[in-house]
Amino acid sequence: MLNVKSRNAGTVPAVKGGASTSGGGGMSAWELRPCGMLVQKRNSDVNQSQNVVPTIKVKVKYGSSYHEVTIKSQATFGELKKMLAGRTGLNPLDQRLVFKDKERDSKSYLDVAGVKDGSRMVLFIDILSQEKRLLEDLKSAKNDKAKVPLLEITSEIDKLVKQVGNLEREIYGGKKVDEKVLLNLIELLMSQLIKLDGIEAHGDVKLQRRMQVKRVQKYIENLDMLKIENGKIGKISFEQKLVSSMEKQRDSMKWPIVVTTEWEKF
Repeated sequence: MLNVKSRNAGTVPAVKGGASTSGGGGMSAWELRPCGMLVQKRNSDVNQSQNVVPTIKVKVKYGSSYHEVTIKSQATFGELKKMLAGRTGLNPLDQRLVFKDKERDSKSYLDVAGVKDGSRMVLFIDILSQEKRLLEDLKSAKNDKAKVPLLEITSEIDKLVKQVGNLEREIYGGKKVDEKVLLNLIELLMSQLIKLDGIEAHGDVKLQRRMQVKRVQKYIENLDMLKIENGKIGKISFEQKLVSSMEKQRDSMKWPIVVTTEWEKF
């Protein structure tokens, strides 16, 4: 029989996929964290007891106050900021957490950064972020406020546009309309332009307002063209009557042709 030599207890051969064997005969899986650090895989099937994520307590200094927060060691700084928001009243987006003299990104993990039970860190207000966010909130509030009158004006414009369409069918169909109707419709559309100009808006609402302004200007131009076409209808009718009258007079003035000379026949 052949003697089979066993592997030395201290040998840890490389295994594909990042796994390695230990001297105890167990298998340990490894994973690559977002920060680039290779750490032991959390969901190892070898020892289920290792899946239990420890809870730690950290002390956060904010101004002259200290806040003790209980959190999972594998949580992110972003999750910690959310917990601090309720205690400090600061929006998570306005928070800057400094641990070991370095500001930490919200996506970074506590354990990867070296945070342990009893660790201390400092919380600051991100003034620039806060001002930017408040400005965006203010713009958003103005936009929400501007939506209501914009919808009302748009509804009025829709009604006026229908009237313009009816006049187009009549005038281009050869029917003359009262010019006062055209002028009144132009004035109503101009008043909508003034209302649109008084709306302060940003972003999408501003774009919608601009579209309505162009729309009103287009139909005012259409009405100006309709005024010209409407004027032609009366002139054409008068000219036709005048030509017809002149033709009748010319026909009545015609004399019969009388031949007074006899031509020699050959």
